[in-house]
Amino acid sequence: MSGQALRAVGQGHGQLGHDELGQPRMRLAMRPGAWLTWGVLAFFFINLLGVIATVVLDSAGRQWFNTWLPTGWTGSWYSEAWSEFNLGQVLIATLEITLAVVAVSLVIATPASYALARRSFPGKKALSILFALPILVPPIAYGIPLATVLYKFHLAGSLTGVILANLVPSIPFVVFTMTPFIEQIDPKIEQAARVCGAGTMTVLTRVLAPLLVPGLLAAGILVLVRTFGMFELTFLTSGPTSQTLIVALFSAVNSAGIRTSQSIDAMAVLYTATMAVLLVITLRFVNPTQLIARTSD
Repeated sequence: MSGQALRAVGQGHGQLGHDELGQPRMRLAMRPGAWLTWGVLAFFFINLLGVIATVVLDSAGRQWFNTWLPTGWTGSWYSEAWSEFNLGQVLIATLEITLAVVAVSLVIATPASYALARRSFPGKKALSILFALPILVPPIAYGIPLATVLYKFHLAGSLTGVILANLVPSIPFVVFTMTPFIEQIDPKIEQAARVCGAGTMTVLTRVLAPLLVPGLLAAGILVLVRTFGMFELTFLTSGPTSQTLIVALFSAVNSAGIRTSQSIDAMAVLYTATMAVLLVITLRFVNPTQLIARTSD
């Protein structure tokens, strides 16, 4: 690169200096706005790290009052939280609810997504807007009347009621994930299969289903994470035997009685660790940028 070109690069990206051998050397010069942005981000992440570290340290400390670190370390708070809050049953209920919501959402929403992607019919736009409402409206806004209806029919307080409540936002979520995914599949593939004599079931099971597996996997994982962290609808419709982990954590913090903060923090660490694992798995199979690009197309 010529000296003139190097000077141009230096003016655009920073200051140009020279090392001991006389070779050109780049020295980045950031604008005040960039320094401010990075400073705000650093401040945010330092505070976030401080909050997480405080909870983790307290969950493993014997006592922690006026010192920088707890006076001793122990893992007994986790076993105490497991027995005190009956986390075994809570985790089983959480797993049953999330898997059921994922399965039912995929079964119901996939045919609806196919119809929206392949068919034109009166009221299609109105139906799309209707599907979007549970996603755009805060869950607490429709959660209270929904819970009232479920209590009226004696469904609230059970696993069935919690599953039905979580299906309201989950089915539209799958629809808006699968519809653009189906639209990118060439319809000529299905037409070619029909020309070769394949029936509707053969086209669906042997031609279309294998092509839909990546979209179904992505939608299922996203619904799993969403349902696992859904608080409002689950809190309004759950009972003693149908609480998920996030609702049990909220109840442990706010219910009457004296509880050690270390055991509550241990429960919070278990919830955070589980969510982190789910998010890592989600990002392993789902690329958010590709998902946004498909939706915008």
